[in-house]
Amino acid sequence: MGETIKNRYEFVVLFDVENGNPNGDPDAGNMPRIDPESGLGLVTDVCLKRKIRNYVETVKEDVPGYQIYIKEDVPLNRSDRKACESLGIEETDEKKVTEALKKLKKSDLDADVKLRDYMCQNFYDIRTFGAVMTTFVKASLNCGQVRGPVQLGFARSIDPVISQEVTITRVAITTEKDAENKSTEMGRKSIVPYGLYRVEGYVSANLARRVTGFSEEDLELLWEAIINMFELDHSAARGKMSVRELIVFKHSKELGDCPAYKLFDAVEVKKKEDVEYPRKYSDYIVDIHYDTIPESVEVKRMI
Repeated sequence: MGETIKNRYEFVVLFDVENGNPNGDPDAGNMPRIDPESGLGLVTDVCLKRKIRNYVETVKEDVPGYQIYIKEDVPLNRSDRKACESLGIEETDEKKVTEALKKLKKSDLDADVKLRDYMCQNFYDIRTFGAVMTTFVKASLNCGQVRGPVQLGFARSIDPVISQEVTITRVAITTEKDAENKSTEMGRKSIVPYGLYRVEGYVSANLARRVTGFSEEDLELLWEAIINMFELDHSAARGKMSVRELIVFKHSKELGDCPAYKLFDAVEVKKKEDVEYPRKYSDYIVDIHYDTIPESVEVKRMI
């Protein structure tokens, strides 16, 4: 899979939404997620990881080494069984698989490592984000939980956002009875008129070396996926979403040169003084304070 990364990274992503719902909250009728105290918009890390997975799955199309473990409507234990088969376990019943794994662990002390390595080598998202593999957890194997080198926080909007409900009508009819009544149906959709969001992330070279084998090629694919994560995922519900900035900080060594917060604090995003209600990306100014960044840390604006 290529050479494992040797440098620690942090990164900042800026993306915006126009007349769309970037991440619906199922506990609030699928309205856009908003911090109730500050009014700032939120997008979960799970939502963003899903878009990265979708991009990799689309461009790689299950090329060996780049399969996706967490997929919609695909049972996780189906993928787990492939790893079991690589160690000679051919059982299909879940309970029998669990018992077989427990027996294998007693006879092969390296079974944990072999299963983990198989999953990391074959599934890009495990190699990147890690995973909880339920089959191996039930068998009490140490490889059931893999901590990935790439971690994201929640995205938060720069300024408070307004969740606006728009009334829509449905003119299509389903039955002949509906046609006789000649009535249209009313509905609602929730949107954010405009919001610029910021998310911060981390890439651990130490975890990549010790656990998953996340490589330089994987890293380049990650940057590509982040930049394009909305380009293959457009929909009417999400409106116009675009990644505007990807700022990458590359440390000179595996364990890094300085705390991550110093690098994140060096990226300042603020709206222009004459703008009261931002409605486009050009209403903001993005500054990087290079004087606060150690010389040993390389800064690269990918967009």
